[in-house]
Amino acid sequence: MTDVDNGFIPIRANYDSLTAYKKSECIYDVTFHFAHAYLSKGDRTIDQMIQAARSGKQNIAEGIEAGATSKETGIKLVNVARASLQELLLDYKDYLRVRNLEQWNVNSEKGIRCRRVCAQQNGSAYYRAAIQKRNDTAIANIAITLIFQCDKLLRGLIEHLKTEFLEKGGIKEEMARARLEARKDKYGGNK
Repeated sequence: MTDVDNGFIPIRANYDSLTAYKKSECIYDVTFHFAHAYLSKGDRTIDQMIQAARSGKQNIAEGIEAGATSKETGIKLVNVARASLQELLLDYKDYLRVRNLEQWNVNSEKGIRCRRVCAQQNGSAYYRAAIQKRNDTAIANIAITLIFQCDKLLRGLIEHLKTEFLEKGGIKEEMARARLEARKDKYGGNK
C-alpha cells in the first residue's frame, strides 16, 4: 500500500487495488449466491452469512480510508473485517458438517487444486461464473479457501499498518512534524 505525500494527511492508494479487498469481494459474491441458492427461505443464516461477508469487505475499505487520519481506527476496522470473515468461515464449516458433506483436506487433490485456482483468481466475475457450474459442497469449499487466503492477506495488512504506526506515529505526530517543517521553511530554521 502506498501513500502520496500530501502534508500530514496522506492520500492512500485505493482500497480496491488491494488483493485482500478483491478477495473479500469474491467472498461476498460467492456467499450471496450460496446463501440464496442452498439455504431455506426464511433461514436467518442467509442474512447472517451475507452480512458477515459484507462486513468483511466494507471494513477493509473503511479501515484503509479511516487509517489516513487514525491509524488506530484503521487497524481496528481491518481486524473487524478479519473477525467477520472468521464468523462466515464457521458458517460454511457448519453447513458442511451438519449435512455430512466433505470439507476438503488442505493436502487433498481437490484442496490443492482449489487453493491454486483461488490464489490465481481475484476477480469476482470469475467466481460468479464458476459457481454456476458447482454444487453446494464445492462452493462452500471454494468460499472456505478464499476466506483463508483473505485472512492471511489481512493479517499481513495489519502488520504493515502496525509497522507504519511505529515508524511514523499517529496523526498528531504527523501534524506536529508538518507544522515544524512549515515553520522551518517560513523562518529559515530560526524558530
